[in-house]
Formats: sequence, C-alpha cells, structure tokens
Amino acid sequence: MEKKRILLTGGKGFFCSRLADYYRDQYDFIITDKEELDITDERAVYDAVAQAKPEIIVHAGAAAVTDFCNQHPDIARRINVDAAVTMGRAAEKNGARMVFLSSEQVFNGNAGAGPFIEEDDAVPNTVYGENKLEAEGLLRDILGELWIVRFTWMFGLPERGKGMSAGILWDTMSRLMRGEMITASRREFRGMTYVYEMIENFPKLFQAPYGTYHMGSVNHESRYDIVKFILGELGLENRTASCLREDTEKYLDSSRDVRLDTSKAEAAGMHWMETKEALRKCIQEYRLG
Repeated sequence: MEKKRILLTGGKGFFCSRLADYYRDQYDFIITDKEELDITDERAVYDAVAQAKPEIIVHAGAAAVTDFCNQHPDIARRINVDAAVTMGRAAEKNGARMVFLSSEQVFNGNAGAGPFIEEDDAVPNTVYGENKLEAEGLLRDILGELWIVRFTWMFGLPERGKGMSAGILWDTMSRLMRGEMITASRREFRGMTYVYEMIENFPKLFQAPYGTYHMGSVNHESRYDIVKFILGELGLENRTASCLREDTEKYLDSSRDVRLDTSKAEAAGMHWMETKEALRKCIQEYRLG
C-alpha cells in the first residue's frame, strides 16, 4: 500500500520533528524548515509544493516567540500570515489538503473564563495571537479541504536530533538545574499536553470532517499548582518552599485563562489524559520520578 505523502513546514521544530520520526514507517514525509524552504518566498513555496506533490500539507512553520512578534510585527506578519496564505494557495493549486497549526493564544485577550469552544469569539492581545487568528480566516476563504488546529501548550523532554521548546516540564527542570527560583501564577490557566499524546492523536484528524479543532489535555489547575505537582512527581516536595514562589505581578487585574474545550476533537475519536496524568506519564517514561 502506497504511503500517504505529507509535506511538513517547520519540520525540524518541537512537534513536527517528533511527528515525522514517530510515523516514519507509516507516512512519506517531505520535511522542510527554514534551511530547505523560505516560506516567505512565494515562488519557492509554489515550486516546492508542485515538486513534492503532497496529499497533505502540515503548515507548522511560524515565528512563535511572543516577545519577538510583539517587537517585530512586520516580520511576524510576513511569516505567520502572508506565508500561511501562500501555502494555502499552493495547496489549493496542487490539490493538497492542509492542516494549519494555530494556537490557544487567539484567546489571550478574552475577558471571560475558559475552556473555550471553537465557535467562541477569539480576542487575541499579542501580535502572535492576532497573526494566527487572521491567518485562520484568510485560509478558510482559500481552501475547503482545511483543518485548523488550535493546540494547547505542549511539553516534552530533549531528544537527540529533535527540536525543543520550553514547555512546563522542561522549563521547571531547567530552572531547578540552574538553581533558579521558579515563579508561577495562581491566576494563569491553560491546557498542557504531552507532545507524544498529541502525536498519537494527530492522524485521527485526517479522518475528521474539515473545520477547526481544539486539541490537547484538559487542565483544571493553575500554573503554580502544576509546577508544585511536578516537583512532587520528581520527588522534590521538600524543596517546594525554597524553589517555588507565587508570581504576584502577572494577571492581577484578571486571570489569564486560555483553556480549550476539546469536546469536538474527542467526538472525532481523539483522547488525551488530563494534564497531571500526562505529566506523570512523561516523567515515568523518562524514569525521572
């Protein structure tokens, strides 16, 4: 049976590098990152898609660092919006389906509490969140065969040859190793998902109806409580008072709550552990606890 051909942008990043390795025997991946493809170069994008002839494009390429995007809005828009539109047009021209990876950050400025469903009005208050929301809308106008995925915050641990980002677990561990005080808010709430659980569920998206999906773990705890839980799972309960303190500056006027309601994805056959269970699973798999 011929393998499904999938083009990845941002292919060496945290999610896609693990996705491609995990399913290397199941799919035929064309892995591109900034070294292989400048996604802001319209001609290069059209040529790459025409040459690769993918059935599906997973567009993960982005400028995702919030501070960088806020400081360089023109560059951020060119990468996060214009390049996504170009990729969508290339997909449409070549008969490819597309997955656009968006973010929980589209809800960063919402006054109400989560979890949010896909149909809720999104009010981003960062350039990155604004970029993602704008790109979502523009892509819907271009493509019918489109899945928009809003991921929760993902976590995992470093692996040789794979991209890395500072999710909640590695951020906590890194600060411990550097002897730094960990500051976390009791007024920040978000889903936190083990990257391999996201990967295990990802192919189910290809069988789901086109549309927007919230994907990731449910979490009822504040960031402060999650860090405290991690310390306990690492056997460091006795160090909590000396290495963890409450952030008394952020989110004083209103809580930050960007939790996602994942009922639609669950109805399509995708299932995730709650955040605490997923953290415990990751820690046990790496034999850290």
